[in-house]
Amino acid sequence: MTDLHTSGTSRRWFLRAGGAIGVGAAALGAGAVPAAAADGDAQGRARGAEDGPQAQRATGTRPPVRTGTGLDRLPHPLVVAHRGASGYRPEHTIGAYELALDLGADVIEQDLVPTKDGHLVVRHENEIGGTTDVADRKEFEGRKTTRTIDGKAVTGWFTEDFTLAELRTLRAKERLPLQRQRNTVYDGRWSVPTFREVAEFAARRARTTGRDVWLYVETKHPSYFRSIGLPLEERLATELRRAGLAGRHGRAILQSFEPSSLQRLAGLVDNPRIQLLSDAATQPYDFVLAKDPRTVADLVTPAGLRWISGFAHGIGPTTNLIAPVDPATGKLRPVTTLVTDAHAANLLLHPYTLRNENSFLPADFRRGTDPNAYGDSIAWARFLMDQGVDGFFTDHTDTSRLARSDFWAAKGVS
Repeated sequence: MTDLHTSGTSRRWFLRAGGAIGVGAAALGAGAVPAAAADGDAQGRARGAEDGPQAQRATGTRPPVRTGTGLDRLPHPLVVAHRGASGYRPEHTIGAYELALDLGADVIEQDLVPTKDGHLVVRHENEIGGTTDVADRKEFEGRKTTRTIDGKAVTGWFTEDFTLAELRTLRAKERLPLQRQRNTVYDGRWSVPTFREVAEFAARRARTTGRDVWLYVETKHPSYFRSIGLPLEERLATELRRAGLAGRHGRAILQSFEPSSLQRLAGLVDNPRIQLLSDAATQPYDFVLAKDPRTVADLVTPAGLRWISGFAHGIGPTTNLIAPVDPATGKLRPVTTLVTDAHAANLLLHPYTLRNENSFLPADFRRGTDPNAYGDSIAWARFLMDQGVDGFFTDHTDTSRLARSDFWAAKGVS
C-alpha cells in the first residue's frame, strides 16, 4: 500500500479523514467510516509542529508516573495497536501495521518468535496453523507435530521447524474468521514479516510523516525457546541496536509475561520494560520452572509491585485485574486498587485488550445479543481511562482514539 503521508499537517489530516475511509471501508462495511476520520484530529493539528522525531512530547493528560525514558514524551493515555489494526486486518502483517498508523495509533505491537535458523519473525504464537496458510501447503504436510509449550501440548506447525526462506513462502490469514469474517478478504495478501522488516517499515513511515513510529515488542515463550537453543533476548537486543532503537530513549518498549526475560533484557539494552500479567490464579512460566510459588495475585499486591519495579517501568495487566467481571453475569464488579497500587510503586499500567465486539466486552457495554456485533467499546475505554490507566492495547485504534479524545475533552485538555 502506498504511503500518502507526504507533507504537512493537512496531508496527514487528509489520510485520516479521507484516505483512511478508503483503506478501512472493506473492513468496516459499505459506507462505514473509521472513527479516526470523525475525530476532527484537533489534537493532531495542535501538535503537528512538534511531532518530529526530535520534538515529540507527551500530549493531553500528564502521567502520574515519570519513567525517565522515552515513554515520557508519548501521548497519555497511550493507544497501542494490538498486533496492528487487528480488528480490521489479519494481525501482525504490514497491512495491519500500516492501517493502525493511518488510524492514529501511538505505538504498534509485535510478538516475536524464532525460525529454525534463528531469525525473529512476528507472530502471536510459534504455532502458525491458525494465522497462515501452512495447513493448505502440501509440501509442509509432514511438519505438523505436537510440542509441549509452557507445559501444554499443542498440535500444529511451529516456526522453529521452518527456515526463514521456507516461512517466507507462507501467506498470513485472519486468526478469528468466524468473528471477523470481513477480514478474511485479506487472507493471502501479506507474508509473515521479520522483526527487521517491521523496524525498517517503521523507519520509512517516520521519514515520510516526520513522526516517530514506536514499537512495542514482546518475547513469546522465552524460557521454551532458550531451552531449545533459540534464545530471544540476545537476538532482539542485536536487532534493536541494528535499527537504532536500543537504549533508554529508543523507540521500542519491551514486554514479556516472564520476569526473567525482562531482567535479561535489562542487562542487554536499556529500553523501557513492561511486565505483562495474566489472570490472578496463573503463574509466569519461568516461575513454574524455578518452582517459585508466587502467582499473579501475589505480583499485584503492593509488595509484588515493588518487586516488579526493580526491573520494569510498568505493567501490562489483563483488564480483569483492574475491572473484574462476574463470570456468571458478565457484568463488572467493583474495581480493584491495582491502578493506585501500581502508581504508588512508580509503575505505569497498559492493560490489554480492548475490542469492539460484544463477546469481548463486559455485559455493561454490550449492545444487542449478537456476540460479533459492536458494543459500546468507546464507553468501555473511557471507563478504564477514568480509572487512571496510562494506556491500553486495542484491536480497534479508531474507536480507542475517539475515546481518548472524549477523555481529554472532559479533562479540559488537548
